[in-house]
Amino acid sequence: MDYGKTLNLLQTDFPMRGNLPQAEPGMQQHWEEIDIYKRVQESRKGKPKFILHDGPPYANGDIHIGHALNKVLKDIIVRFKTMQGYDAPFVPGWDTHGLPIEQAVANNDKIDRKKMSVHEFREYCKDYALQSVERQKKQFKRLAIRGDWSHPYITLQPEYEAQQIRVFGEMVNKGYIYKGLKPVYWSPSSESALAEAEIEYQDKTSASIYVAFQVKDGKGKLPEDASIIIWTTTPWTLPANLGISLNPEFEYVLVEVEGKKYVVAQGLLGAVSKEIGWTDAVVLQQFKGSELEYVLCQHPFYDRTSLVMVGEHVTLEAGTGCVHTAPGHGEDDFVVGQRYKLGVLCPVDDQGHFTAEAPGFEGMFYDKGNKVIIEMLKESGRLLHMSMIQHQYPHDWRTKKPVIYRATEQWFASIDKFRQEMLDEIKQVKWTPSWGEIRLHNMIADRGDWCISRQRVWGVPIPIFYGRNSNIPLVNKETIEHVAQIFEREGSNAWFQKEAAELLPEGTVCPVSGDTEFRKETDIMDVWFDSGSSHMAVLEMREELQWPADLYLEGSDQYRGWFNSSLITGVAVKGTAPYKGILSHGFTLDGEGRKMSKSIGNTVDPNVVCEKLGADILRLWVASVDYQQDHRVSDKILTQITEVYRKIRNSLRFLLGNLSDFNPATDRVATSDMNELDRFALARLNRMTDRVIKAYDAYEFHIVYQSVHHFCAVELSAFYLDIIKDRLYASAPSDQGRKAAQTVLYEALTAITKLIAPILPHTADEVWGYIPGVEQDSIQLSELPEVNSALFDEALESKWEQFIVLRDDVLKALEEARKEKMIGNSLGAAVHLYPDAEQGKLLAELEQLEQLFIVSAVQVHEAGEKAPEGARSSKGLSVEVKVAEGKKCERCWNVTKDVGEDQEHPALCKRCAEVVKQMPVT
Repeated sequence: MDYGKTLNLLQTDFPMRGNLPQAEPGMQQHWEEIDIYKRVQESRKGKPKFILHDGPPYANGDIHIGHALNKVLKDIIVRFKTMQGYDAPFVPGWDTHGLPIEQAVANNDKIDRKKMSVHEFREYCKDYALQSVERQKKQFKRLAIRGDWSHPYITLQPEYEAQQIRVFGEMVNKGYIYKGLKPVYWSPSSESALAEAEIEYQDKTSASIYVAFQVKDGKGKLPEDASIIIWTTTPWTLPANLGISLNPEFEYVLVEVEGKKYVVAQGLLGAVSKEIGWTDAVVLQQFKGSELEYVLCQHPFYDRTSLVMVGEHVTLEAGTGCVHTAPGHGEDDFVVGQRYKLGVLCPVDDQGHFTAEAPGFEGMFYDKGNKVIIEMLKESGRLLHMSMIQHQYPHDWRTKKPVIYRATEQWFASIDKFRQEMLDEIKQVKWTPSWGEIRLHNMIADRGDWCISRQRVWGVPIPIFYGRNSNIPLVNKETIEHVAQIFEREGSNAWFQKEAAELLPEGTVCPVSGDTEFRKETDIMDVWFDSGSSHMAVLEMREELQWPADLYLEGSDQYRGWFNSSLITGVAVKGTAPYKGILSHGFTLDGEGRKMSKSIGNTVDPNVVCEKLGADILRLWVASVDYQQDHRVSDKILTQITEVYRKIRNSLRFLLGNLSDFNPATDRVATSDMNELDRFALARLNRMTDRVIKAYDAYEFHIVYQSVHHFCAVELSAFYLDIIKDRLYASAPSDQGRKAAQTVLYEALTAITKLIAPILPHTADEVWGYIPGVEQDSIQLSELPEVNSALFDEALESKWEQFIVLRDDVLKALEEARKEKMIGNSLGAAVHLYPDAEQGKLLAELEQLEQLFIVSAVQVHEAGEKAPEGARSSKGLSVEVKVAEGKKCERCWNVTKDVGEDQEHPALCKRCAEVVKQMPVT
């Protein structure tokens, strides 16, 4: 067999031609037919468990590149852990309640929302959600995500909703749930309260105004011709103003400007003067903030007073140090207002329109009120200055519209009652990256109580009843369990179909009021309560899973979302975190580092990538990026990934192509019978295997990618495989040296194929089908290669690493000779080496230098001998390239003087003639 024929065979006749977009669906169909997920799970039965709990994506629309990255990362881990010997089931899930689905259904032209009952509308929402689940399921399966797709968890499933009700009930029993009138984030566009996790900050242009509140009763401290100046960027909240807050410890000054007197914080006088345009403010008096407590000011346009109060929340970061206080529109305002018994005024309705409690503005949208209020302040002389500023402002994460703070009666989970327990649990979790611990710690330490009620209909209802006469809430263990059992049988739609009496145990009487007739709560739970209950509804309820999970893996935005809500419910119900480890990833940007946006047109659709390049290419991209940071993807980047994939694939094809006559049961050569080059290759293979397995364990998949790629492209293809081609193609089939090389190839092939299997499942399973001697019919049923540390030999490896450096210099000299047309390929050359003492010693210890350099002749000169003029010199070595003497053997292409000595084979060298004579006649 000659080189030309062998390479031709590898390129045309051997299988594994790629065509991933066409080949992958067929492989996936085969996996379904043999139920590979079930077979894998059965093969790991009784092994230690590793549970990666799937955070549920939202069932709305097609998957995007962020979904693909997230699910592929999870799949890589689950596949790796399975091959590592763990029982690692994967139960995918979906989040199916919430506003986007409700809006999508309501906006459907074929549906008239006004003509149907709540439970009929909810059925449409359910159908929409389940259709989305099926569409996304198909897309995830196309990415080769292995899991229990026949039995996913879905938050609208009756058994899930029942467990969620029980989680809520347990929190009620522990005193963590209460109803209160407090300012919360309110979305006029959604007409619902929002939790912090549903807020995102965007740039917004707002009016920045300085307003004078004239003193009405100075309590002997301030003259009544003075005014206290407040600053606000929300003029629309002024109709709700009931007071002004000062810091009790700050110094405040009464200044005179152009005959008028004003009060501001001393520390902000300079900034205020510059902003308003004062040039001659004269300080008349100075006070501690605490001295001005209980001063009364006149509201700027209503006939009522504003009380001066003190509070530690007042800072000198901006404004005047005198804070406009509207208890109905701010958390700090509410707290200080409660302390001074101001009451709560919130003259804005669910849709963001002013009510009759804001005379002069009734019916006006709050944002439109800004302009009218500013004009009114100008006319009355109370507006001292106005400018427009751009700042970060909270928006509804679903509708992308601004939100407001609005005091309403809502149901809350009291964080304070178990905050320290959560902070203690955070310390017990393994965080990857490590900064995740600080991030979640700070969020839990600083967050207020969790507003869990929503004024929508598509969700799990809050299972609370009210006495018809007393309006006192009724909720206890018995009512909760009764509702949970109904939901378990019928789903949560029963709440909207049945009367209160049908949802309560027969004969229920309110123990406080004596009520026997009740009405139902109309609010639903925050969707974060839905997904945040998944550890109880899934991990606790599925026989193949266990609580707590070993790992939660989601985007870094979930520190305020699913990681957060799961911790709250987990600690509230069971006293511990529902996860042992958290792994978070960054966001996917385009090739230029910009956020992806359909309007810009810079998105990458994973479904299109699978169709054009194949899922394995997309999966290899996922493995290539440092996903814990923000990372990039583009057509250009995917093209580069495709080239890397091709190099890995071609290496595997070469290995397979040279093992067609190798039987691992009978042809393996013991390491002790191998030459140094073969032992070096095995040592490097085991080093790479050790590095890759450790990288998988540390979730550093980019190191896996780099290590496998480097080994295939550099250590194998560019070095070892290049050198042993002569042995493989020209030696007799039964030659010991050839079998030794095949043994190395077999070990490399099985190890590399197993190591890439979690990342490239299609490619690995395809290769597996051609490897001689394998027992399992899918690589997914195999285990990782074992690292044979006995093969590590630092002295041997150091020696051959030095040779590789020396060999590179020789190859450069050969390349120059080829460019100068002195030789064709390297076998047409004879090289003369002029080494220094150290290099001479190294070369003297090596055998078959012609094969190592892939030339026809090598002559090593004495160390220190002067090289002829024209020799290429580098790092102490000089290389002279000459044309090899003799004739070219038609079989091995070596140029030797013994070609033609055998009369039976006049075109062959002596070695090839002997080999051919031993081969059977065909």
